Amino acid sequence: MTQSALPDPGTPFGERVQRRLADEQIIWLTTVGKDGTPQPNPIWFVHEDDHVLVYNGGGVKRIAHIAANPRVALNLDGDGKGSDIVVITGTARVVDDVPVPHENPAFVAKYRAGMERMYGTIEHFTETHPVAIRIDFGKVRGF
Repeated sequence: MTQSALPDPGTPFGERVQRRLADEQIIWLTTVGKDGTPQPNPIWFVHEDDHVLVYNGGGVKRIAHIAANPRVALNLDGDGKGSDIVVITGTARVVDDVPVPHENPAFVAKYRAGMERMYGTIEHFTETHPVAIRIDFGKVRGF
C-alpha cells in the first residue's frame, strides 16, 4: 500500500484538506499553455482517494495542455484574509475508465442542481462534458 500524498487527516491541516476536498464546489485547475503561460480555470470536481476527477468539454484547451505537459496545480480559495488556502500539485491525464458524469453517483450528488440549472438535464451536461480527467496528487501545502 502506498502512502497518501494528502496530509494525515488526524492533524488539523489534514482534516482541513479532507473537509475542503469533500465540501468545496469549485477548485482552480492550472495547466500550462504551449507558450508556457499558466492557465487557471475554475472547475467542478469530485475527490476520490489520492486524486480528483473532473469532466471537460471535448474542445477545451486544457486537454491539449495536459497532453503536452501533464503537471498541474489545484487551488482551493482562501477565506478572503490570506488563510485557509490549499495548493495541490499533481499529474493529470485523460481517462476512460470512469462513469460518465450523469452516471457518477458522487458527481451527481454534488452537482445535480448546478447541472440542471446550467444545462437543463444531467444527461445534457454529459453530452457537453464527455472527457474525464484524473488528477493524481503529488504534493500538498497550505496557509
